[in-house]
Parts: sequence; structure tokens; C-alpha cells
Amino acid sequence: MVEDRRLAVLRAIIEDYVSTEEPVGSKSLVERHQLGVSPATVRNDMAALEDEGFITQPHTSAGRVPTDKGYRLFVDRLTTVKPMTPAERRAIASFLDGAVDLDDVVQRSVRMLSQLTRQVAVVQYPTLSRSTVRHVELVAITPTRLLLVVILSTGRVEQRLVELPDELGEDALADLRLRMNRAAAGQLIADAGSRLADVGDGLPEATDGAARLVAAALVEAVSDHRSDERVAVGGTANLTRFGEGFDTTIRPLLEALEEHVVLLKLLGEASSAGALTVRIGHEGPYQELATTSVVATGYGPGEQALATLGIVGPTRMDYPGTMAAVRAVARYVSRILDEA
Repeated sequence: MVEDRRLAVLRAIIEDYVSTEEPVGSKSLVERHQLGVSPATVRNDMAALEDEGFITQPHTSAGRVPTDKGYRLFVDRLTTVKPMTPAERRAIASFLDGAVDLDDVVQRSVRMLSQLTRQVAVVQYPTLSRSTVRHVELVAITPTRLLLVVILSTGRVEQRLVELPDELGEDALADLRLRMNRAAAGQLIADAGSRLADVGDGLPEATDGAARLVAAALVEAVSDHRSDERVAVGGTANLTRFGEGFDTTIRPLLEALEEHVVLLKLLGEASSAGALTVRIGHEGPYQELATTSVVATGYGPGEQALATLGIVGPTRMDYPGTMAAVRAVARYVSRILDEA
């Protein structure tokens, strides 16, 4: 019971500090929260929490603020993530459903996430190395010119024109299309390339030559890995809410926002879609960003995470609400990619 009561006191301190941005005293806790105990008991609990390193006294005043350790205990003891309201869910769905392509999905996602959390939002573009080939289409423009269309699990669509040395009949084209999809559909990019190289084996010479040209064009279409380090950032203006200490809090974060590699390391690796990661203060990879926290998750069709998205903000943040927003946006983006 003592542990549960002290956890309730810690939760109340965090909620008040996030709301008021001011150190929290025992008197205000008793007035604002129905803790069911006397002010003296609250003071004793606060003293115990301070002794254990969950809260600290920044000045000589009676107020206390949470430490990284306190935020970590609070987040770890969250039994449920605060659900989004029906209005918020409708707003996310209607905004993201209007996207016309992958770039639009990413840009809309970062804007929505920054608006919901009032933090800096970061969305990584889907990583090609983790994506699979969803479908390969071959369209005859002329008897010796083919349009190759490759659709990836990320929703990315690549098109290439392939010039053939000889004409290719309809039956041969249909057979080649079938062989291409059997070899590549569902395969990771790296595996699809090696499997496609063998598609022409055993085919007549003319079809074999066409198969090799098409396979080479397909491999070239999906081999551009520049998107692996691309990120979109939104809500930088929210940094004005950080408060005092520009040189120690805002400046390092502004510099980090210029380096995509740094942002990707901040977000971390996500191996499965839907699993939330919360890094608080000094838990992050950069000590100069020790006053910030990161809430991130993976997104992608099915269970596989193709990339990560999340927010970067002060350790003094609404963790339940932020975690709910990050998870909700990731789920909608995953659904859009799955239906693409």
C-alpha cells in the first residue's frame, strides 16, 4: 500500500509539473488531488521519493520536480496508454486518408503528429532494405518497348522503360510477367535481385534476353537506398515552449534537427510495428540532449517495421498523451501502406 500511495504521489507531482511548469509542493498536491491521506503523510512520501532519486528540489523552495528516474518509473507503471478521443481518431483518419502518394503520407504524418503532441515530430521514410516487392507489372508500349512497373510494400512505385532487341509476343510477355512475380513478389529487395537474375534460365533465346533486360531494369529501380536516411521534421516552432536555457536545451536540439543521421539514432531501431519506445533524458544516445525525451515506434504493413516515427521534446511532457498520439499515427500510416 505504501508503494502504491507513493506512486500516486509521484504521478500527481508529474501531472502538476507538466501542467504548470513549476516545482510542486505538498500543499498544492493535497489541494488538487484526492490522495486520501494527510498533508503530513504526503510530505513524508515526498521525502521518501526524493531519497530514492525520483524527485528533486531544484531550489531552496519547498517545491519538487521529477527526475529522469521518476519519469521512467511513471512511464513503466502506466497500465494503459491514454486512448485517443473519437474526434482525434476521426481527425487523424480524414487527414491521412487524403494522401496521394508516399511523400504526401510522410509529410501529412509529421504535421499531424506535431499538432497532436505540440512537440517536434520526426518521421523516417520507409527503408528500402526492409521492404519487399509487392507486384511486378509489364506493359507492352510497342512490340519492342516495355513499361516496367514495380510496387513495393512501402507503397513506393517505380517505373522504367525497357528497350528490347527483338519483338516479344503477348504469350511470351504474359509468361515473363508470371515468372517475374513468382520470383520477386514477397521477397526482400536484396533477395529479389538475385532471384530475378535466374528468371530467364530455360527460356527461348529471345525471351531469355528480354528477361535479363527486364531483371536488370527492375534491380536498378529498387536499388536506390538514398531514402534509408531521409526523414521529415515538423513542429520545430514548438521548441519555443521549452522555456529557459536556450544554450543548454534548445540549441543542441536545433543542431540535431539538421543532422538526419542524428535523428535516426535518436528514434532508434524498430524491429516490429506498434511497439513503443520511450527514452527519457540521459537514456538517449547523446548527452548534449539529456534534457529531452523521445517517444518512437515502428510502422509498416503487417508486423514488420519499415521505418520509425516519433517525437522529440522536453523530459517534462505529457507521456500518456504523447504515447497515444505516436501509436495512433503509426497505426494509421501502417494501414495506409497496407492498403496501398
